[in-house]
Amino acid sequence: MNRLMKPGARERETLLNSGFLASLGVESVAAMMEIAVIGNLPARQMLFREGEPADMLHCVLSGYIRLYKLDTDGREADVSLYGPGDLIGASVVLDGGRYAATAQAAEPALLARFDLRRVRDIASRRPDLALALVNIVSAQLAASFTSLADDRLHTAPQRVSRYLLDHCPADGKATSFRLPYQKSLLAGKLGLAPEALSRAFSLLRNHGVNVRGRLVHIGDPEALKRV
Repeated sequence: MNRLMKPGARERETLLNSGFLASLGVESVAAMMEIAVIGNLPARQMLFREGEPADMLHCVLSGYIRLYKLDTDGREADVSLYGPGDLIGASVVLDGGRYAATAQAAEPALLARFDLRRVRDIASRRPDLALALVNIVSAQLAASFTSLADDRLHTAPQRVSRYLLDHCPADGKATSFRLPYQKSLLAGKLGLAPEALSRAFSLLRNHGVNVRGRLVHIGDPEALKRV
């Protein structure tokens, strides 16, 4: 990570609006801000590697961080994708062990980092911080269960259609939007190989989905629900 600095006004506002600090009391927020440092992570640079001792807690302020695991042959399997406001690997605060996966910047990212030892010390004195961390771990675990179920219960086109429907307005009208990240990241997020994502988009053309680069147009969300 590039040169670290204390958070400025803009970074403080982003942190205060994150799901992590937004639920804390004034004293806990002040304590966490006191230990926060900000740094840039260039695209494709590693934040930490699987098996390394966990010494920092990270919060994404901008950009995306890809979390993945490697097998003995060097093949990668995406575990999660963290974006603005997300806390990366909150479970390390509780278990105090080693990072369970590798984290890499999917694009240039701005991160806040907190020394884990000091976070644990504050949490031991501030119940609201301890509860916030437990809630985040619980939410991340629930998201992992949902992702696992989607992998086993739904085909590739169904996974993609469910993702697209989450970006459609409730009124069921045609809509267009830009994917927040590259298709390769979306493929990993949905547990698909890039070529499987491309095939799914091709199949969904028959259901009113038109994709050009990262721009997606959905002509009939109701038809997409029937995939």
